[in-house]
Amino acid sequence: MTSPTYDVVAIGNAIVDILAQAEDSFIEEIGVAKGSMQLMFSPEEADALYDKMGPGREVSGGSASNTVAGLAALGSKAAFIGQVADDQLGAVFAHDLRAAGVHFDTDVRAGQPTTARCLIFVTPDGQRTMNTFLGASQFLPASALDETLIANGAILYLEGYLWDPEEPRAAMRKAIDIARANGRKVAFTLSDVFCISRHGDDFRKLIADGLIDILFANESELLALCGKDDFEAAVQHVHGQVPVLVVTRSEQGAMALVGNDRVEVPAEPIAKLVDTTGAGDMFAAGFLHGQAQGRSVQDSLRLGAICAAEIIQHYGARAEKDLKALAEEKLG
Repeated sequence: MTSPTYDVVAIGNAIVDILAQAEDSFIEEIGVAKGSMQLMFSPEEADALYDKMGPGREVSGGSASNTVAGLAALGSKAAFIGQVADDQLGAVFAHDLRAAGVHFDTDVRAGQPTTARCLIFVTPDGQRTMNTFLGASQFLPASALDETLIANGAILYLEGYLWDPEEPRAAMRKAIDIARANGRKVAFTLSDVFCISRHGDDFRKLIADGLIDILFANESELLALCGKDDFEAAVQHVHGQVPVLVVTRSEQGAMALVGNDRVEVPAEPIAKLVDTTGAGDMFAAGFLHGQAQGRSVQDSLRLGAICAAEIIQHYGARAEKDLKALAEEKLG
């Protein structure tokens, strides 16, 4: 087995986020569960909701792409596979990701639909409610995969959000086969309770079949995956099926189970909660960077917590502070 060229190669939705502040009453008006993610199935639906938004700002996003942007900011070598359309938002996404230091060369998709966009409403308590039109990203075919790139990544990182459409689901299954055939690890993030409600059986089978080496979940996602109300029971249910289980618990910190070892860290203190968009994505970046650097599980969890704390103190899912300097300041 050759040495990997990249620390992490990720596959995910290529999305441009459009963020705006909103009151709780607006969230109720549009009929979306606060703090959740819902899909919009047509550009017309997306346009109608966009017209209702207050002043917003565009920031390149997408769960896995946020993670690799964070990894690159920390100093890891990262690459991304995802599909945009040949339009302005697609050009914005590609520019932002490459400018962040991430390798990205997936061919653009001609014609309709447009590049994916996520309309994010941030309420005064910092909670984000996401409304996503998957656009071109949902048509990522297996033929678009760079097999050499995947084979050269130490870890293949996949997001549950992309499991929804049929074509990228098939692409991710193929990517798992490529990674495992080359002796690489596979990391998977459950992404959202919404994803589990639609594809929980698939996720549980991936785990049961031993195809996932590192599983990321928040507390709600873990409970939904296991169909349990008790956190400890859910942890024990999944623990024996994956080599590394990482669970984030918001203000209660995070934990990881690796073999027989259980490690927990507290949440990092923050001055003010502004926007939770991208917190889980950036936590994954910190943890994976720590593992790529050969750090302990505890240090990797702390790196995750440090990165998540940075991201929730401002709008948007891309870091505004120097993550590498922040990590050195906190961990040395």
